[in-house]
Amino acid sequence: MMERSQILEAMGELKLYGMKAAYDEIIATAVKRQHEPKRIVGDLLSAEISEKQARSIKYQITIEGSHATRRMGSLPSCPSPRTSTTSCSMTPPSTRPWCATSPAATSSPTSATWC
Repeated sequence: MMERSQILEAMGELKLYGMKAAYDEIIATAVKRQHEPKRIVGDLLSAEISEKQARSIKYQITIEGSHATRRMGSLPSCPSPRTSTTSCSMTPPSTRPWCATSPAATSSPTSATWC
C-alpha cells in the first residue's frame, strides 16, 4: 500500500493538482462516513475536473485581458499638459474627440489642451 506522501507525490508528477489539493479532505470524509472506493475515486475525479475548469477560466480571462490591453494600446492619444504643451494644443478639439479641452482652450488658440 502506498503512503500518503507517495500518493501526493504521484499526483503531482501526473499533474493532478485538483486531486492533490482535495485528497486529505476527501479521505478524511470517506473514513468518517465509510464511503465505498467508487465514491472516493469519483470525488477525487470531480475535484480534478473542477480544478481544470477553474484553471481554464483563469487562463481565458488572462488572455482576454492581454488582448484588451493591446487593443487599448492602439487608441490615439495625446500627451498630458504636464509632459507637453505643444503636441496637441494646436489641433482643434473637434478633430480630437478622445481629448478633453480645458475651458481656457476655447477662448485662446495658444492655450494648452489636456487629455
